[in-house]
Amino acid sequence: MPQPASTPEGLRSALALLAPETLPTFDSERAVALQQARGQVSAAPMRRFGQWAVCAAVECHPERAARLHELEARAAQTTDLSEARAIAAEIGRIIDTACAEAGIEPGQGAT
Repeated sequence: MPQPASTPEGLRSALALLAPETLPTFDSERAVALQQARGQVSAAPMRRFGQWAVCAAVECHPERAARLHELEARAAQTTDLSEARAIAAEIGRIIDTACAEAGIEPGQGAT
């Protein structure tokens, strides 16, 4: 699946296919961002929505998504510092790749 449009509608449609379990969180965060945008009369809250473009970029590649989820589970369990560092480094590489595919500079709206 190609990278979806980085609009709330495009991202929601992609996530509905790729990771439907994320939709309740997506919908909740979207509602909060919209309310903040209206209250602030600013698009800034919606620009912070970039994390969902990164999520979609990860999920567009099933093997990469599975690896990320495996690493996240291992990170939650490990007590070995060197293993935790290796896991964090690999997660970082996956997220950096997804950011590039989503057109988001790492650390800029993907938090």
